[in-house]
Amino acid sequence: MIAPRLPILALVVALCVSLRLAAAPSAVVDAPAGIVRGEAVGAIHVFKGIPFALPPTGALRWKPPLPVQRWKDPRDATTVGPACVQPRPRAESIYTWNLPAVSEDCLSLNIWTPASARHAPVFVWIHGGALSSGVGSEAMYNGTRLAEHGIVVVTINYRLGVLGYLAHPALSAESPLNISGNYGLLDQIEALRWVKRNIAAFGGDAANVTIAGESAGGLSVLYLMAATGAHGLFAKAIAQSAYMISTPELRSSSFGDTASEAAGVSLAGKLGAGDLASLRSMDAVAITSAAASSGWLPAGTIDGHTLSRQLVEVFDRGEQAKVPTLAGFNAGEIRSLRALLPPVPADGLTYEKQIRERYGELADAFLERYPSSHVEESMLATTRDAMYGWTAERLVSRQTAAGAPSFLYYFDHGYAAADAINLHAFHASELPYVFGTADNTPLRWPKAPKTTLETRLSEAMLSYWATFARDGVPSAPGQPSWKPYGSERAYMSFEDAPRPAIHLLPGMYELTEKIVCRRRASGHIPWNWNVGLASPPMPPESSQCR
Repeated sequence: MIAPRLPILALVVALCVSLRLAAAPSAVVDAPAGIVRGEAVGAIHVFKGIPFALPPTGALRWKPPLPVQRWKDPRDATTVGPACVQPRPRAESIYTWNLPAVSEDCLSLNIWTPASARHAPVFVWIHGGALSSGVGSEAMYNGTRLAEHGIVVVTINYRLGVLGYLAHPALSAESPLNISGNYGLLDQIEALRWVKRNIAAFGGDAANVTIAGESAGGLSVLYLMAATGAHGLFAKAIAQSAYMISTPELRSSSFGDTASEAAGVSLAGKLGAGDLASLRSMDAVAITSAAASSGWLPAGTIDGHTLSRQLVEVFDRGEQAKVPTLAGFNAGEIRSLRALLPPVPADGLTYEKQIRERYGELADAFLERYPSSHVEESMLATTRDAMYGWTAERLVSRQTAAGAPSFLYYFDHGYAAADAINLHAFHASELPYVFGTADNTPLRWPKAPKTTLETRLSEAMLSYWATFARDGVPSAPGQPSWKPYGSERAYMSFEDAPRPAIHLLPGMYELTEKIVCRRRASGHIPWNWNVGLASPPMPPESSQCR
């Protein structure tokens, strides 16, 4: 009874295999880099783990990335590549996710593209994580929903921590330019070069690329806008919760920062590495963990070539990429980043006394904005504005002045699960709305309800971001018109729905600009989260800061 069925079973198996093979070409691309075989997920084709540079291992550790030569055989692109080496995530953090395998061989990217895409706009996402953690394949960055809006989405990895940002005299001596550091930033530039060479094969328009990122990804967007080596590789920029903080210089101690090379020498001493060969021989995970434990923090380096000068100066001089820009921040940024806050004082009188001691004649303006009647809320707002609010408005202001129409937003949306634990509009909470990935948030992330209001807000933000990537003007069906920042200082507030307004947080930008200007003029004080009760005494007014 069984034998007669075998030919039928074989026929069914053969038919299934032939159908699978027939479908496969729809997710196969022959790019200049080589043939890649991805997955067809409905109308979206997905390609994962595509290498854009040679593995930065062995002698290539702490070297600028080298492009990959065309591979000979078709490459499987159905599995994400490993994350770049990073410390193990803290289990209690709301940002902890299921990290894939980590490796020093991590320079890969992922692509989501509409099956019918031809000359489609391209959205290149740079993940956050303080330049020390994160991965482009995190589920919250899934590009399917954005791709459904007609754009090609690319997410990238880049070297992190000490492997991505170490500067050292011995490394500089190896360089034809006599510089070191910025390897993670150079990885991002190499990824953009790969996109320029290859993205047309995936249906994208290499002349219409938008770089986008949040937090350290937003900082990376600012670095790329400032780095002349990246100019021409993108046509628009999106900076979410970016921070235009002071940056260490390669060999000079400026604005209170240790010179990057000197910091590298100090770190090598702590690690017991007597020379460069010893550093390169250390296990990647071990050196990354040891550097983080020692207090060494990754940052860009002003090296005179990759980054020529401080970000504020680049934008003041008009040397940045003059491209349309969308930028903004969240109302509750610091609620999930309380490590950036100094201790809360015992009472309002103590708070006000310390503010007056630190801010001098600027204290009245400071206390008007950040009053002693609500000390903790004032402290949260102080650090938020100094880091993220000032940066966002400064960025769109400078881009507008440079002739590039730009757009400001303020994310002030809350929901029960977040508000119940005092995380209203917390840092990065806009991301699931931008990507349409509310079901893909990290393990301890407060979950948004599945309501019509939440869906509509996400659809609006998806459309605003996608249309900005398409033509430089954010719009959404049935939603308010989003005016450029312009002379009215217009912005869009995302609350329970998008709400256009003008002049965000009056006095915030002007006060922070004065503070930063005085610190710049003094030459020995950094500008970052050292504000409010953590601020050093305010330098006196100078002729350039009135």
